[in-house]
Amino acid sequence: MPEMLLLMSAGSVLRTVFLSRLLPGGPGCVRKLSLSLRCPQGVRPNVTSSSLTDGQTLSKESISHALTLPSPEKEKDAQLDGSEETLWTTRADGRVRPRLHPACPQPPYTVHRMFYEALDKYGDLSALGFKRQGTWEHISYSQYYLLARRTAKGFLKLGLEQAHSVAILGFNSPEWFFSAVGTVFAGGIVTGIYTTSSSEACQYIAHDSRANIIVVDTQKQLEKILKVWKNLPHLKAVVIYGEAPPKKMANVYTMEEFMELGDELPEETLDAIIDTQQPNQCCVLIYTSGTTGSPKGVMLSQDNITWTARYGSQAGDIQPAEVQQEVVVSYLPLSHIAAQIYDLWTGIQWGAQVCFAEPDALKGSLLNTLREVEPTSHMGVPRVWEKIMERIQEVTAQSGFIRRKMLLWAMSVTLEQNLTCPGSDLKPFTARLADYLVLAKVRQALGFAKCQKSFYGAAPMTAETQHFFLGLNIRLYAGYGLSETSGPHFMSSPYNYRLYSSGKVVPGCLAKVVNEDSEGVGEICLWGRTIFMGYLNMEDKTREAIDAEGWLHTGDTGRLDADGFLYITGRLKELIITAGGENVPPVPIEEAVKTELPIISNAMLIGDQRKFLSMLLTLKCTLDPDTSDPTDNLTEQAMEFCQRVGSKATTVSEIVGTKDEAVYQAIEQGIQRVNKNAAARPYHIQKWAILQKDFSISGGELGPTMKLKRLTVLDKYKDIIDSFYREQRK
Repeated sequence: MPEMLLLMSAGSVLRTVFLSRLLPGGPGCVRKLSLSLRCPQGVRPNVTSSSLTDGQTLSKESISHALTLPSPEKEKDAQLDGSEETLWTTRADGRVRPRLHPACPQPPYTVHRMFYEALDKYGDLSALGFKRQGTWEHISYSQYYLLARRTAKGFLKLGLEQAHSVAILGFNSPEWFFSAVGTVFAGGIVTGIYTTSSSEACQYIAHDSRANIIVVDTQKQLEKILKVWKNLPHLKAVVIYGEAPPKKMANVYTMEEFMELGDELPEETLDAIIDTQQPNQCCVLIYTSGTTGSPKGVMLSQDNITWTARYGSQAGDIQPAEVQQEVVVSYLPLSHIAAQIYDLWTGIQWGAQVCFAEPDALKGSLLNTLREVEPTSHMGVPRVWEKIMERIQEVTAQSGFIRRKMLLWAMSVTLEQNLTCPGSDLKPFTARLADYLVLAKVRQALGFAKCQKSFYGAAPMTAETQHFFLGLNIRLYAGYGLSETSGPHFMSSPYNYRLYSSGKVVPGCLAKVVNEDSEGVGEICLWGRTIFMGYLNMEDKTREAIDAEGWLHTGDTGRLDADGFLYITGRLKELIITAGGENVPPVPIEEAVKTELPIISNAMLIGDQRKFLSMLLTLKCTLDPDTSDPTDNLTEQAMEFCQRVGSKATTVSEIVGTKDEAVYQAIEQGIQRVNKNAAARPYHIQKWAILQKDFSISGGELGPTMKLKRLTVLDKYKDIIDSFYREQRK
């Protein structure tokens, strides 16, 4: 798979060495029971052998006897005092009125109760898998729970105050998970920071969330915090888990040192804090990417998390482990709500096994992890699926004639079947033969032999990509939601699917479309238990987002069909209003151009308050294996396009520098074909330019989930854009 970076810095393989010192076991497994899973004094856990650890695990009975825990009934009684009257707050220590409704009357409950009940069912099952020295090791749910408790006590010992945050700045790992759960157990607020954030961005989030503690994975991340620590009045300590710091520093602890600190705190102290927690208090902060201003801290309650983990995942047909243990590969940034709710919280709810990819997953190693783990369900942002598609296309182009023809035949037969009879389990003989002879082997090579559900979200996906995977007999199930909806508010599944749709509303959630046009397209508004508490410290922004009746105005435009399936058409803020007053949604036109011209990587429509529409284009190019930045070299697919139209170009600079006549003419013809299919002349693209470099995260044009940052592009390429309209005035 081509190299690619999605706001992830390379972490050290040394993290597994540190982790091995925190967990119990014998040779070839997790170690040092005395350091990691120490029970209260005088209590000896029951120990049974396990093939996963070749040593020791803790049974559910030993945990029940070892820890004095509040019962679910006791927690329920303590949950709500009924005094809250508002549906939103901007205070970290605020409380909100739960959005109980006939559609979602189930009583709210806390994260601790969710984990405790999962422990009763899944305690002996493998919860977290990680690779150490080439071998997969596993942590059971019993061990995971005790690690989270031990982490919680460590945070309290370091001075974590209620409603203050623990910020986590590191690649996905067991430490990320038990630090997050431990934060909630201790009464704090989990705050993820993207690993490629600058020191200044880290400072903004840590200061805004009043972080008492920051957990980092590498020296590189530690240095970012050391640089701005003097500007963080609430910061008391930093914990590093992937590498040991080069020298001893005040208030900087290794994970082992930190865990030992927690052992000094009585279990009863933690139990008392857990016992007072309520489901309508904040436990997670998700910071928006700041594409339209400063990042906003989206406050999610314990009820938001536990409700969505249960019902959002059910809508996606995620199975409880007593039916089938789901196996998931964790690789997308956990600071983003999609990965956090899918990997972390849903995993606990249903007893999934979460296996962690290597830090360089999106630079090439993800495919190896998928093959080894063979997930039962998988999620990727559209750009990840596109990169898989492009890699298959490159391999196919380099294959022999017969092999290439076989794959194209199999995909053609399968795509036609999936488009004409999408809900049918009865496949004609040719489709079954194509799958058996060809496609099953492709899926196995991708690591998807056992994958029953493949999801995408966070950004639009082109019809080309969806068709490509349908041709491989892989349906891509869409979800729709925001950070402000705790992730999915609409979901597709094997039993709830319609091509190009984002699925149906999650049970217990409500949706409506307001200010509809003649085609039924309007702003999507949402209500339900998924809806966030408010933006931290931003009352004006919260009032803009949530109306007087508690409906969240998403800013996204779409329509609901007669069966309740949602179709997204764009964003209100992205809507282009031309000087002539025409409202033009850019995404459909941009997708049409990319579909018509397979050499195009990114297309951005321009024309707000302008007399006509224009477009910036980038070409498909390979990525640098070390930085994942776009190079000058065209991809195999792009070079194939060039050869087809009569060009010998192999680099972007050749095409742009000489204005390669064959390529430019082919692109102009493709633009004209798109214009021909446009609804009216104001929707025509009249001018366009090819940029010298593809959009990227490092270049600033793309956000953390590969969303286009339109305002940044408008500013960065202002001179080129202005030239379109200067020429028109001459």
